[in-house]
Amino acid sequence: MQELLKYRHVIFASTIGNVLEWYDFIAFGYLMGVISRHFFPAGAGMSATLLTAATFGVSFVARPLGGILLGVYADRVGRKAALMLVIVMMTVATALIGFAPTYAQVGAVATVIVVLARILQGISAGGEFGSATAMLVEYAPAHQKGLFGSFQMFAQAVAGVLASLAGVLITEGLTPTQLESWGWRLPFLFGLLIGPIGLYMRARVAEPELFRTTQEREPGLPFGQLLCGYWREIVIASGLVAGTTIMQFVFNIYMPTYAVQYLQMPPATPFMVIAVSGVVRILACPAFGALSDRVGRKSVLAWGFVFSLLAVWPCFACLKASPTLVTLLTIELLFGVLGAAVLGPLSTALAEMFPVRGRSSGLSVSYNLSTTIFGGFTPLIVTWLIIATGDRMAPAYYVIFGVVLGLAAALALPGGASPRHATPDAPLRG
Repeated sequence: MQELLKYRHVIFASTIGNVLEWYDFIAFGYLMGVISRHFFPAGAGMSATLLTAATFGVSFVARPLGGILLGVYADRVGRKAALMLVIVMMTVATALIGFAPTYAQVGAVATVIVVLARILQGISAGGEFGSATAMLVEYAPAHQKGLFGSFQMFAQAVAGVLASLAGVLITEGLTPTQLESWGWRLPFLFGLLIGPIGLYMRARVAEPELFRTTQEREPGLPFGQLLCGYWREIVIASGLVAGTTIMQFVFNIYMPTYAVQYLQMPPATPFMVIAVSGVVRILACPAFGALSDRVGRKSVLAWGFVFSLLAVWPCFACLKASPTLVTLLTIELLFGVLGAAVLGPLSTALAEMFPVRGRSSGLSVSYNLSTTIFGGFTPLIVTWLIIATGDRMAPAYYVIFGVVLGLAAALALPGGASPRHATPDAPLRG
């Protein structure tokens, strides 16, 4: 606890960008139905929904590019410089969506503005995770790296709760006409408040001592050498991220659309449920991160994926058979805990696979590559699966696929993913 209080400003500065990033992503995912009517031609129907889902995914296509550029920048110039640049870009992207004119006002220009905003958001988000996680883990005491790293996922859970509460407020506090006309903009405008606070906090944080001393000895690891020397770690890390990303996107981002559109539940119900389960995840992520400091990242991750695999099909079957508030709440609470079990140790497990002078780049590439392929297009993939098969159990198939990938990656983790074997800067191989 003393270490947490001592480094509270570092934890806050490192994670606030993650809050803004995921708040924006989740809010956009929740409001896809309204956004499709404002930024695509009227009368497009299901095509507009699919196009909006594709626009959601476009930002993830830009993430690997942002991850490479900003990850290399963070390894060569510094974590702090990269994180300050990232949060400025995020704030601009959020503002573009919040103030964008609609298709009815300016035609296709409105579509272009939103797509460009999503691309900018994707580029900035691509550099956020690697730089922020590297800073957290490098500041952390040796015996609490799992706990410190867990605050990255803690921040994502906070973002989910904030976005869910914003969804509840605008769906319950506004009339359908108000929501359709201007109310949908409010969550994005609220997100703008996070940017200046984050910029101020990050300006006050120094570079981690471990990074400074490493940089004095030798420059950042060239990106090509990182790919050649650590390709196995990149593959394993990408598998871990795939499993956690698919779980989180289906249960925390796509679920409101699924519950309302296919289960005919009231619009506010899934928002309230996800907000409650998000609080559970907020509390559980640090607990599982701390547990990984005692028993190892590999053990916690593997068992988290095993129990998730056992629970997915029965949960969706129950929800399909009984689409009620109680059923949805029970399922979301269960996966709030199971999700925390794999999310809590994840950031540190990934960071410990890469050397300090290439850590931000390694984290950024593996994390963003996987979220682009397996996460960003989750709404599009699941929507297409339901339409193509006519089966409302289709989301369960995709989650099972993701969990199996994650479990395989967890079992393949090297010894360095355990706190008993982790070294501050692994030697270059290959």
